[in-house]
Amino acid sequence: MFHDRIAAGQLLAAKLKKFQNVPGVILAVPRGGVPVAYPVAMELGFPLDVVLTKKIGHPGHKEYAIGAASLSDYFVVPHRDVTPEYIERELKGIRARLKEMYQKFMGDKKPESLEGKTVIVIDDGVATGNTLLATIKLLRNEKPAKIVVAVPVAAKESVKKLASEADEVIAVLIPGEFYGVGAFYKNFSEVSDDEVIFYLDKLRKQRIAS
Repeated sequence: MFHDRIAAGQLLAAKLKKFQNVPGVILAVPRGGVPVAYPVAMELGFPLDVVLTKKIGHPGHKEYAIGAASLSDYFVVPHRDVTPEYIERELKGIRARLKEMYQKFMGDKKPESLEGKTVIVIDDGVATGNTLLATIKLLRNEKPAKIVVAVPVAAKESVKKLASEADEVIAVLIPGEFYGVGAFYKNFSEVSDDEVIFYLDKLRKQRIAS
């Protein structure tokens, strides 16, 4: 049981120390992944960016994912009843929302280059792992040296699933019984946009000061 996301991030940072001397980037999944990633970025001295991906839903059933998109890339599993025009329309809407989110959190800062680097993707926990799977697929196209998924807690089945796509999956806890990510935190209150901006700004100021 973790006290909160910061405490979980401190424990996760200890497990990630082995990456300290390689060129790396931390990508946090907003919103909950940012407070977890903050102590890791402090410990490793890596730049911290946010990773933004959204699923592309089926035209007849929006909850059913047929692919995913980031600001710079996308993939779609072909379906007979899904037209290129529909994909184009969806991409336009998704990217407008992602761009808005990125500007809110990162301002005018350009996304970190991932080519040839160890990329550590951090969230506050993994239930199904489907969103992270899609994220890994999109990140591969940016030619990182290695993709590591790092979380405080993950369901056993999800770790297996993610291990088939990521180079390494690191979790502080992989419980035998999984009741949802929030069950492993004393304080699992929702992370606000302001909190995300607070941690990103705090890290930037500490970097400048040092």
